[in-house]
Amino acid sequence: MNVRCLSVATALLIASICPVRAEEGLVAYKSLGPELALDLARAALANCRTRGYQVAVAVVDRFGVTQVMLRDRFAGPHTPSTAAGKAWTAASFKTSTTELNAISQPGMMQAGIRNLPGAVVIAGGLIVEAGGSLVGAVGVSGAPGGDADEACAKAGIDAIRDKLDF
Repeated sequence: MNVRCLSVATALLIASICPVRAEEGLVAYKSLGPELALDLARAALANCRTRGYQVAVAVVDRFGVTQVMLRDRFAGPHTPSTAAGKAWTAASFKTSTTELNAISQPGMMQAGIRNLPGAVVIAGGLIVEAGGSLVGAVGVSGAPGGDADEACAKAGIDAIRDKLDF
């Protein structure tokens, strides 16, 4: 037997002995349920109200699909779509919209993010994590500035934190 045949035979023997694990056909993941998403949205809205802000709050699942949308009665007509855009953007990029804003300024390498359809790169969108995994995101719009929107979103997440830890 020549060396080449021996190498092929050795490779076949090793392949038959060592089990090769195929990629799983199904995946398991955690995502916010509608009840928990509603609790988060209500808490964020309540926090904004205590600060005197009329806002809209959107909560999306891990894929960016809207689970809950709440709009206070005097929040501007633009706030629901802006809140949903912030939440979608945070979920899609797996980071806060504040951070995205910082890394996508004109002239920066990531500036193109701002031109993507549906992306809202304004502070007020936060990811929701549980056990180190993304489970959803929240967006708030209508407070006087993105930092105030983000504070309300964070308060909403903090209100359900004990239900996220597993």
